Amino acid sequence: MYKEMFNLDNKRALVVGGASGIGKAIVEGLKEFGAYVIVADLKPEGAKGIADEIYYVDISDYESVKELFFKIKSIDILVSTPGINIRKRIEDYTVEEYKRILAVDLDGHFYLAKEAIPLMKDKGGSMVFVSSIRAFVVEPGQGPYSMAKAGIIQMVKVLAAELGKYNIRVNALVPGVVDTPLTQQIKQNKKWYEAYASKTALGRWAKPHEMVGAVLLLVSEAGSYITGTAIIVDGGWTAVDGRFDPFE
Repeated sequence: MYKEMFNLDNKRALVVGGASGIGKAIVEGLKEFGAYVIVADLKPEGAKGIADEIYYVDISDYESVKELFFKIKSIDILVSTPGINIRKRIEDYTVEEYKRILAVDLDGHFYLAKEAIPLMKDKGGSMVFVSSIRAFVVEPGQGPYSMAKAGIIQMVKVLAAELGKYNIRVNALVPGVVDTPLTQQIKQNKKWYEAYASKTALGRWAKPHEMVGAVLLLVSEAGSYITGTAIIVDGGWTAVDGRFDPFE
């Protein structure tokens, strides 16, 4: 019985941002558990060979999102992963840069949710939006990104409250530091990279596949009573306060 709770046979999943990084790993995981997986991405060619259908989408453009949903017509699962970042202090941000971050990291997820609701209202479904530990803990240079990721957490709560009557569950995945294209700038700086690794309880970065288990839980029957919450997968980053161990 319990093994079957993770079975995704006959489920249609849309993974936005599924051509690279965490999104690509999620596509592979959903496929392995039986889902029919549609990938939509700004660079969709990265999903060739792993997805059942592939489409272009720019989630910062509402018309592009509407066109995507006109094409796919039916889904049971939505996983939305896209995110961009410009690492600089707010005093150095341009208004255009600020708007660009929010357009992708918050507005685009709103557009996806809005268009997915009509496809799920009659039969129920599950939505998962990727946030970040930056929704809870920040550092200099992560301002607009952190604001957007915190907005996703609140959006998930609102959607869960409004859509529960349709048996649509909505949750957030909250990764810590993950080795993806988004974090290449950090990896190229040895001091920065090692500082991030040491901040986790496990002393290392995550690989994209380590995010998949939480998503499988949230989109399957195994998570049938989970909605309006954020699952933190951060290697203990947000649990650890300070680095000094008085017993060593």
